Parts: sequence; C-alpha cells; structure tokens
Amino acid sequence: MPVITAHTVGSKRPLFADWSIPLGPEWGEEGEDLTLRMLIEKLVRIETKSFTERAAERRLDRVLSSRQIEEGLEKGRVSPEGRFTPRRVNMEEAIGAALEAFKDGLYLVVIDEEEYKDLDRVVRLRPDSRIVFIRLTFLAGA
Repeated sequence: MPVITAHTVGSKRPLFADWSIPLGPEWGEEGEDLTLRMLIEKLVRIETKSFTERAAERRLDRVLSSRQIEEGLEKGRVSPEGRFTPRRVNMEEAIGAALEAFKDGLYLVVIDEEEYKDLDRVVRLRPDSRIVFIRLTFLAGA
C-alpha cells in the first residue's frame, strides 16, 4: 500500500505519522487516469473524514485504562475529558484550500522521489509508492 508522509523544511519531525492507502480502481489502476489534482482531492477527503471521526471521539468523556494513564504520565498529560471542536470541516473548502496552497507554492509533492509540479499531470501509483508532502517555510524579512 502506498505510504503518505509529510515534513516541514528545516524540521526533523514529520508533520504527522505516516499512513497508508489501499489501491483500487479509483486510484488510477483501471479506467480514468489519476492526476495529481485528483490524488490531492482524494487524500484531503480521507484525512478530513479521519479528522472528523477523531474529533467526535475526543468529544466524549471516557474512562482510561491503566495503560492509557501510564502512557499519559510518560507524555506529561493525562486527559480523559472530551474536547470541543469549534466547527465542522467543509470538505469542498478543505479541498480548495489544499489545491490553492499547492498552486501558491506552500508545499511540494514528491512521489517515488520525483517532484510533481503540475496538478493535471498523471500519477502512477505502485503498491510500494511513497507520497511525500513537503511544507515550505518562508523566511521573514528576506
């Protein structure tokens, strides 16, 4: 399964934990070619859905197991209470923002060690593909 990862220039820590996607016809294996634009849209949809599910899970008060308490103590924070997510994510706005950020040069997309610069370029994913998003940080006062 292709792996998605993200980094910020100048930081050793990834922006989020790597995650994988199962390949299917909707990923360009059959039928319509998968473009970079379509890939970004699909990934935003997956991550937005995942974010919404995580937010709903955090809203609930929950009872922690001994293991969860120990892990929280190691991290310096034990938190059984739910958190409030101020608003729902609008899927189309999220996709629009991701595409606009790409057009504005705020991040790069590298697939299998090759940079993709054109949203309409066809992407060929393999089961062992690695999709890397690199967020650029601009210098102030330069």
